[in-house]
Amino acid sequence: MSETAPSEEEQRSLVEVLGPGLITGAADDDPSGIGTYSQVGAQFGYSLAWSMILALPLLVSIQAICARIGATTGRGIAHNLRRHYHPALLRTMVALLLVANVINLGADLGAMGAVLALLIPGPEHLFVLLFGVASVLAEVFVSYERYARILKWTTLSLFSYIAVVLVADVDWSAALRGLTVPSFALDRDHTMALVAIFGTTISPYLFFWQAGQEVEERHRRHAKPLCITPREAGPELRRIRNDTLTGMAFSNVTALSIVMATAATLHASGLTEIQSAQQAAAALRPIAGDFAFALFALGIIGTGLLAVPVLAGSAAYAVSETFRWTEGLDRRPREAKAFYAAIALATLGGVALNLIDLDPMRALYWAAVVNGLLAPPLMVVTMMIARNPRIMGRLAISRRLAVGGWLSTVAMWAVALLFLLG
Repeated sequence: MSETAPSEEEQRSLVEVLGPGLITGAADDDPSGIGTYSQVGAQFGYSLAWSMILALPLLVSIQAICARIGATTGRGIAHNLRRHYHPALLRTMVALLLVANVINLGADLGAMGAVLALLIPGPEHLFVLLFGVASVLAEVFVSYERYARILKWTTLSLFSYIAVVLVADVDWSAALRGLTVPSFALDRDHTMALVAIFGTTISPYLFFWQAGQEVEERHRRHAKPLCITPREAGPELRRIRNDTLTGMAFSNVTALSIVMATAATLHASGLTEIQSAQQAAAALRPIAGDFAFALFALGIIGTGLLAVPVLAGSAAYAVSETFRWTEGLDRRPREAKAFYAAIALATLGGVALNLIDLDPMRALYWAAVVNGLLAPPLMVVTMMIARNPRIMGRLAISRRLAVGGWLSTVAMWAVALLFLLG
């Protein structure tokens, strides 16, 4: 009796199946995010670790919804906004995204340059420029398939933070208590820390990127949108679910590792004020030793190399979909000149912020403000798209996934109000 031949999905390797979700999750732990998690661990020790557990299902829900929109409609978030909603809403969302992404790019590139200067003495501004130019050249001239593979392997840099936890003297009983017993005080410090955690973890640029990458994946495999080929939906939606869950869990474990590493070292030594990722790396050296310092520093550079193209790419997808430009990292430069120009301009805008010596903490503050204002309304519109049968056909998201998405949305509205009223 012959056995059933394995499906295409079953034949694909783990590295192939894990794609947009893994890259998006890893990019969530960018250098500015590392600075945020380091400050939380240094200031509060293990006591806010529970918030990372709370954020995970919310992050998984909204990112899975964004991925399904891209795979089902064959279009990104901005394209669906343009087709089905008022133009003023689209322009507002994209303008806010551009401002936040350029500021984030500046902060991330600045952190990478500063950390490299700690490892190899040299001019920080030159390092920033080299990182920016290298990122643009890679996105423009490396084929999408090869570039996606490079980004996947770059996610391995996040293991450095798990390694830092292993070499740090973690108080595991206190860490377990921080994970399982919520501790919170209604004061400004705790409120702003919670806002920072959720604002850093659930970021609008991730919505645009993951939806856009699902569209790219369909193009790469010469597959039609799922709304046209609903028979393919079962395996594809399972892949999206597994990919997103794996990527976001990896991101969350990494963020939690940063909190625990800095709690075990900086907080335990009485150093409770950390203003940047590079400052956290430098502070680790006399406390945890050169090895922990090197791991932490190399992780910042590795995650920066992953996050910078995601930030620039998500901005380019949004702008291109708004103005109906040819888009996609699978396109040759001459086929999508405006798309690649948007990537270059966003990245070089981040470089320019460093050359004018913009205060990195002020830059991150304003990026958080813009992200905090952009995420809640964008999440509402995303949920409306995902539940609309005119857009999603028979593949509108299930009630269970909708509940998770709306809980994420409500949580981000609460975070935005805390930020504005704090």
